[in-house]
This record gives sequence, C-alpha cells and structure tokens, in this order.
Amino acid sequence: MPSIPFDAVLFDCDGVLVDSELITNRVLSEMLGELGWQVSVEETTRIFIGKTVRDEAPLIEANTGFAITDAWLTQFRERRNAALERELVEISGAAAAVRSLYEALDGRIAVASGADRYKVEMQLKKTGMFECFAGRIFSGHEMPRSKPHPDVYLAAAQALGVDPKRCAIVEDTVTGATAGVAAGATVFGYSPAGLSHSSPEGLREAGVAKVFEKMEHLPAMLAQWPSA
Repeated sequence: MPSIPFDAVLFDCDGVLVDSELITNRVLSEMLGELGWQVSVEETTRIFIGKTVRDEAPLIEANTGFAITDAWLTQFRERRNAALERELVEISGAAAAVRSLYEALDGRIAVASGADRYKVEMQLKKTGMFECFAGRIFSGHEMPRSKPHPDVYLAAAQALGVDPKRCAIVEDTVTGATAGVAAGATVFGYSPAGLSHSSPEGLREAGVAKVFEKMEHLPAMLAQWPSA
C-alpha cells in the first residue's frame, strides 16, 4: 500500500477493534437490574459508552441506593470477561486493517484504551490481533486520568517515540475522540450504524477530522490523507 503520512496510528479497542459493547452492556444491564435499577441494554449502552463503570458510580448509586464497591466491580468484570470469552468477535475488517498498517508503519501502531489491561489483552488475543500490538498496549486504568483526558494517548505516543501531533487516532466515541483531540492528534471517527458507537454528528462536534463507516477503508483513507 502507499506510505502513510503519519508517524504512528493509535487505536481505541472496544468498538474499534472488537465488537464488545453490546456484550458488556448486556452484563451491566443484568447486574444493575439485580440492584433494583431496571434499565435496558440500549439504555446502558447510551449512558456508559466510552466511560468506565466506576466513573458512573454516583449515577448507579442514585438509581439503586447501592454504593459501588471494589468487590462489585470485580464481580462485574468476571461476568463480563466470561461473556466476552464466549461471544466476542472482531469489528468487521479490523484485523486486516491492523495488519496492513502494522506493515506500512514498521510496527508503529498501538492500542490506547480506557478499559483495564486484562480485558484489552484478552480481547486482542481472542480476535487474533495481539501480536500486532504486543508491548504497545496502554490502559487508561494505569494513567493518572483516563479518557476524556489525553493521558493514555500521550503515553502511547511517547512510548513509540513520536510526536502526538504526528499521530492518527481511531476512535468511535465522543469520550475517546475528545481525548485524542486533546492529545493534539488527527482523530478519525469510526461510526457505522448501531447503538454501540457515537453518532457521526457527535464525533464531528468532538473534533474528529473525518468520520468513516467501514474499517476496511481505514488504511487507504489514511494513505490518502494530506501530510500530517
């Protein structure tokens, strides 16, 4: 493929590389129901997309009277991970796009996710993309601040030895796009039809440079982009 006019490409994980959001939000909906908050999968997806459950703990307590504890979060992650292990698939076209960009950029790609490291690595292994990102996986849980702050993207760029302004970032939520824009990168918004991603309008308002709908279009779209 033609050369890429960026020094590195940084990917979000959930909703960009793996089709995990509806699985995760189904488990969350079930567990919130057990606490007395009857909320649909569609509604949990709308509320929690791009955010961590811990960040929304005050909202959960307001609707359930239950203060989220570390033990409850551990149980949520265990149930979520079991469901992902059974059901997870890649976002259509993601693995091929990742491999193409990995080759074009001599390995200068990374994952910068708001999720915990175990989840990110498990999902990449299950979908066959882990080898392209091994040693270049960054979790917002390990940063001073998670998305929408830029910390995880800044850490990824620093580890790759590149200027964030010379990076392309691939995101699918307003929260993540806000983080990428704050990092100074050029952000591309993945927004196919469905509940699991922020709308094209929301992504544009967050400052993405371009919205696209098919992951298989990503390598050519980046190759054709004006020099970063």
